[in-house]
Amino acid sequence: MQLFIQRFFDGLDNGAIYAVVAVALVLIFKATTLINFAQGELAMFGTFIAYLFAVPPEDSLLSYSLGWAEFSVGFLPIGLLLAILAAMVISALAGAAIERVLIRPFDPTDHLPVVLITFGLFLILNSVAGYLWNFNPRAFPSLFPNGPDDFIGVGGARLRYSVVGTWAVLGLMFVVLWFLLIRTKVGLAFRAVSSNTESARLVGVRVGRTLMFGWAIAAAFGTLGGSLVAPKLFIQPNMMATLLIFSFAAATIGGLDSLPGAVVGGIAIGLIQSLLVGYLGDYDPAFIILSLAVAFLVILLVLWFRPAGLFGTARVERV
Repeated sequence: MQLFIQRFFDGLDNGAIYAVVAVALVLIFKATTLINFAQGELAMFGTFIAYLFAVPPEDSLLSYSLGWAEFSVGFLPIGLLLAILAAMVISALAGAAIERVLIRPFDPTDHLPVVLITFGLFLILNSVAGYLWNFNPRAFPSLFPNGPDDFIGVGGARLRYSVVGTWAVLGLMFVVLWFLLIRTKVGLAFRAVSSNTESARLVGVRVGRTLMFGWAIAAAFGTLGGSLVAPKLFIQPNMMATLLIFSFAAATIGGLDSLPGAVVGGIAIGLIQSLLVGYLGDYDPAFIILSLAVAFLVILLVLWFRPAGLFGTARVERV
């Protein structure tokens, strides 16, 4: 029972990370009905930007690193928090620029060019990050206490403060999303475009600017997810590749157009991965590969039996 509780907590930890990235995937899909294959690399690049703000100059390959992570007030890592927020702002601007320059010129009803563009961005961002920072893993500071004694004992298992903190960040992210989508004009426009692009255009909604908003928010939240997972995986250009697969599986389970479904799917995938790897392989590499195979199997099964996911909107066709 103690082992089960521990694996359950580990699954919740992983599930929160998957949910954050899955939310970013859902935001783009809601607006464009497309999967952004560059989402993971955008998150990785944004995390590297946070790294440049956070680490001391002597720990970075680039001499203009600022070392904000050294500043804290008590247990609060104010400097690291500011570094991540600054990276989220820069990522949002980059996401908006990508939509304006690379995505908007193409016909939104023709998906193939946009899919190829996002796949090309995946390759470009990965190569540029490897050129700038090489592929050696580096330690990334954690927002939450992560020492050997930083946990809450529950039934003999350890609920780490980092797990509680990650879920608190996820909850705060949903509050921000709710406020943006429900209480602001740009959020109303985004929901209109998500529902019906042509109808939104006919009533005067500026579809291009609204999609730019969606890309910006998705890039910012992707950077947040990358910054949360980097202390566990170490930061390097390929850090988001595996994470993106699990996040896509989470979005598929919950429904590619459902934000709450992304959270439910993240929990499901996190628990499947934690229990499968924990019980069968004790983190043996062969069983980690098996967990990836299970993620792909989950995607296939959901798309086969329930294409809209658990909470997604079923497609209605008139005959």
